[in-house]
Amino acid sequence: MKLVLILLLSLCLLLVSASSGDRSPAFQSCLLKCDYRTCKSLSSTWSPSLALRLTRWTCTDDCKYTCMHEITSRALSSRNGEEVQQYYGKWPFWRLGGAQEPASVVFSLANLYMHLRGIRAVRRSVPEDHPLKTVYLWWGWVNVNAWIWSAVFHTRDLPWTEKMDYFSAAVAIMYGLYSTVVRFTHIYPPPPSSLTLSSRQPSSHWKKNLYRLWSTLCTLIIVAHITYLTSLPRFDYAYNITFNLVLGLSHNFLWLIFSLPASITSLFALKRYPHAPISYRPTFASKAAWFVVLTTLATTLELFDFAPWWRIIDAHSLWHAATVPIVGMWYDFLVQDSRDEGWRYGGWRDELKD
Repeated sequence: MKLVLILLLSLCLLLVSASSGDRSPAFQSCLLKCDYRTCKSLSSTWSPSLALRLTRWTCTDDCKYTCMHEITSRALSSRNGEEVQQYYGKWPFWRLGGAQEPASVVFSLANLYMHLRGIRAVRRSVPEDHPLKTVYLWWGWVNVNAWIWSAVFHTRDLPWTEKMDYFSAAVAIMYGLYSTVVRFTHIYPPPPSSLTLSSRQPSSHWKKNLYRLWSTLCTLIIVAHITYLTSLPRFDYAYNITFNLVLGLSHNFLWLIFSLPASITSLFALKRYPHAPISYRPTFASKAAWFVVLTTLATTLELFDFAPWWRIIDAHSLWHAATVPIVGMWYDFLVQDSRDEGWRYGGWRDELKD
C-alpha cells in the first residue's frame, strides 16, 4: 500500500510546485504565435492523429507540447549550460501515441500486470476455506483499479484523470489498512455456506459485529474523504497528503510489528495466527519487514528529482519500475502466510519458530 501512497505524494508535490518553464517569456511568446497560426488562423491546417484525438489533445495542448520541446532542445544544445525547465508542474517528455509520460504509463501497466499475476496466485494457492481469501482477492482488484488510473493519468493529465488517480489510490491505501486490521485482529467476513471451514472455528457474535463495524467505518471514512475533496473549489493537496500518510504509516507499522521477534510482539498482544500460541513466529515473518524496507528505498528515488534522461525516464518513472518486483514479492508472502499451519483449526503442530 505504501507504493500507491508515495505515488500520490509525489504527484501532489509536482503539481503544486511552481514551474518556471511555462512562465518564461520565450515559452509564452512561442505559445501565442503557435496558437494564433495553428489554431485560430483561417488557414490553419492542424489535423491531429487518431492517437491524439483518442487522448483528447487540443490544438492549444499541441502548441504547448511543441513550444516546450523547442525551448528544451535549445537548452540542451546551448553551450551556456542552460537548465531544462519544468512546464505546468512536469518535466518535458516525448509523448508516445498521445501518452504524456510513456515510461510511467508502461511501468504502471507493469505493476497492474503483477497484481493480476498475484490475484491468480491467490486463487490457485490460497485454500478455498481460508478466511482471508476473499479479502486478498478484493485487495488485488482494488490495486488493479488504482494502477489503471495511474496509467490513464500519466497518459493524459486532465482534472478528471487526476482526481480518479488520487481517489483510486486513496481507496487502495484504505483497503490495505482495512485488510491488515482484519488479518491481525482475526475478524473475518462471513464465509460462503458451501465451505467446510476446516481452517477456522465458528466466529463469535461479537467478532462478526466488530467486522461489520470496521467495514462500515472504513467505508464512511473513504466516502467522506472523497466527498470533502470533490466539494472544494480547489483540490486540497495538503489534506490529501496527510490523510494518506496516516493510513499508509499505520499499515506499515502493523506489518513491522508482525515481523518482530515473539518476545517483542507479545508486548503488543499480537497473536499472528488464530490457532497458534501468541509466541509463535514463522521463519518467513521477516519478509514483511523487508517489504517495508524495500518500498522505502524505492521511494527515495523520488528525492532525486532530475530532468528526464532522453526526455523519457525520470525519477518518478524509475520509482514505478522499482515497485514492480516488490508487488510480486508481497503476493508471495501473502500466499506463504495463508498456508501456514497456524490458520488450521486443530492442525497447528506444537512448534515455536523464532
